[in-house]
Amino acid sequence: MSVTYPLSLPTVITPASMTITPHGATAMSRSPFAAGAQSYTWPAEMWTAQLLLPPMSRAQAEDWIGWLVSLNGMEGSLLAGDPLGASPRGTWAGSPLVNGAIAAGARSFAADGFTAGATGKRGDWLQFGSASSARLHKVAKDFTANGSGQATIDIWPRTRYVIADNASFITASAVGLWQLASNAVPWSLGPLLFSGLQIPLVEDLRGL
Repeated sequence: MSVTYPLSLPTVITPASMTITPHGATAMSRSPFAAGAQSYTWPAEMWTAQLLLPPMSRAQAEDWIGWLVSLNGMEGSLLAGDPLGASPRGTWAGSPLVNGAIAAGARSFAADGFTAGATGKRGDWLQFGSASSARLHKVAKDFTANGSGQATIDIWPRTRYVIADNASFITASAVGLWQLASNAVPWSLGPLLFSGLQIPLVEDLRGL
């Protein structure tokens, strides 16, 4: 059977660290005479990340390397999330759903179906979609659901596509769609261990 994308991360050994970087799209114009400035914000917000693998035995490393080459550089896609942020800090109690369709490019949305008083915390991860439509967002502001179980949720980055009314979303073990940021990802060989495997990722926004 041929390789089918998106791939999941190998589980034989976990990365030693993951660096995640949000990239805004704001340009700044500053007067060289009066030092006044004006900013221009565009919707091209995105995530990049880098996985750092610890030194590994050959058996461990070959599983990761086989996975890496199966991506064929920037051709393939993969699913990954923040391992330390798998559990949200808010309660997210109830069965929340999107309340009213969300337009592409939105920075906030309405949700209902919460238990009254349920909370979401700034920094919690939120996932819309699954597989090739999976998108990662950060909650940008604390919220508490009202007595009717409704709340407005501020997120970053902007939504990538239209999200239907009553769509569900994921807040535990959220993942997003990524691709390699380079066609060339080298690794180092030592006398006993494989080391130095750093995997640069960029959010996969193809097709949007």
